[in-house]
Amino acid sequence: MRESRNPSSHSDETVTLAVLQKVAEKRIYFGHQSVGLNIIDGIHDILKDHQGVELKMVKTTDPAVLNSPVFAHSMIGENEDPVSKINDFVRSMDSGLGGKAEIAFFKFCYVDITRSTDVEKIFSAYKSALQRLKEKYPHTKFVHLTAPLSLSLPSLKGWIKGVLGREDNNIKKNAFNAMLRREYGGSGLLFDVAAIESTHPDGRKASFTSSGTTYDSLVPNYTNDDGHLNETGRKIMAAQLLKFLSTL
Repeated sequence: MRESRNPSSHSDETVTLAVLQKVAEKRIYFGHQSVGLNIIDGIHDILKDHQGVELKMVKTTDPAVLNSPVFAHSMIGENEDPVSKINDFVRSMDSGLGGKAEIAFFKFCYVDITRSTDVEKIFSAYKSALQRLKEKYPHTKFVHLTAPLSLSLPSLKGWIKGVLGREDNNIKKNAFNAMLRREYGGSGLLFDVAAIESTHPDGRKASFTSSGTTYDSLVPNYTNDDGHLNETGRKIMAAQLLKFLSTL
């Protein structure tokens, strides 16, 4: 794995009281699986440091909850089946969350995009679904999230089949994320999970090179396995998400 220096670090876990107060005034829905739960745990970690903020966090898909400010979230779809997550998010919006939520988004998991994934097909399905939702619920801001990365080990061990598989998986994740950035990067509604996951607190980038091309990978210190966020990673990701949401 190669590391380069990026002068603008994304990996800052400090959150101001003003940011939390702005988020606490919004009606938000977030669909996710396990890495999403890591992020939710990270938000709770941050809230422990700001006891005076009443940011209401509720695990639910009940549209009535979004009658007032809330950060609602729920599990959607099945891991390793990204289309199921797209379809489940659409169903959630059409069941009453669409229009009520000021901000709505969902994320894929690192196991959803592997070396065998047809990323163009997944991106096409995603783009089509989100465009329909945007037209149907014009008062809801639909945020787009890049796909999480997985751990890539040093290239010296790249001959080991399992390691090659991880690097291949990240190549497809990088390709999918490039499509998202091209399509939504200028919208102000792209939250770049992968950029944060691949950036050390001091700005260094975690990456690997394959066939002469450099790809982003997950910072090892942010995980205890191949892709879930540990306490450090989840708090950094949660902080950046809260800052992003406060600006919308």
